[in-house]
Amino acid sequence: MLELARRAGAKILQTSTSEVYGDPKIHPQIESYWGNVNPIGVRSCYDEGKRAAETLMIDYYRQYNIDIKIARIFNTYGPRMALNDGRVVSNFIIQALKNEPLYVYGNGSQTRAFCFVSDIVDALILLMNNKYNLPINLGTPDEHTILDFAKYIIELTNSKSEIIYKELPSDDPMQREPDISLAKEKLNWEPKVSLEEGLLKTIQYFKERI
Repeated sequence: MLELARRAGAKILQTSTSEVYGDPKIHPQIESYWGNVNPIGVRSCYDEGKRAAETLMIDYYRQYNIDIKIARIFNTYGPRMALNDGRVVSNFIIQALKNEPLYVYGNGSQTRAFCFVSDIVDALILLMNNKYNLPINLGTPDEHTILDFAKYIIELTNSKSEIIYKELPSDDPMQREPDISLAKEKLNWEPKVSLEEGLLKTIQYFKERI
């Protein structure tokens, strides 16, 4: 794709991920942080694949002056998520709507920051129309523990589900929250959709699907 962009003189976007930071030692995560990634862990193919792709993007930018865009996207959710994609938002909502147990790994103290899909799309459009060429965090700094998030889903769905604790998976990051100072500065962007508003829209979508 980079070679095609070079030949065509096209700009190219990589939707990278917060997973490039691994299990971060700094919080919130800033773009200049190199990350703490296990190169041979169970999540490594995804983490290192995204990191390698960023490297290729930057090298094409340096060598050929390709107009690259690298968006490090943090947890994103919204309508039209796949029922079986295995992400925490879809898992919790489907389990809650069916009054099935919600599975929380570890003690649930690990944190995530959930951004609604329309906010991310707005940011990507702004990024594509901007001259900035280095990695940029896209997400919400509104951080929640997984346990609190599970309880909130149960509340919003009026579910009878209980919470069941399971063993924490290997290399599961304990903290996730973007520093979006750069996005505010370069793109004049920050999320607009509240967690409650976004979740209610997503819950309604899953109600109709199941």
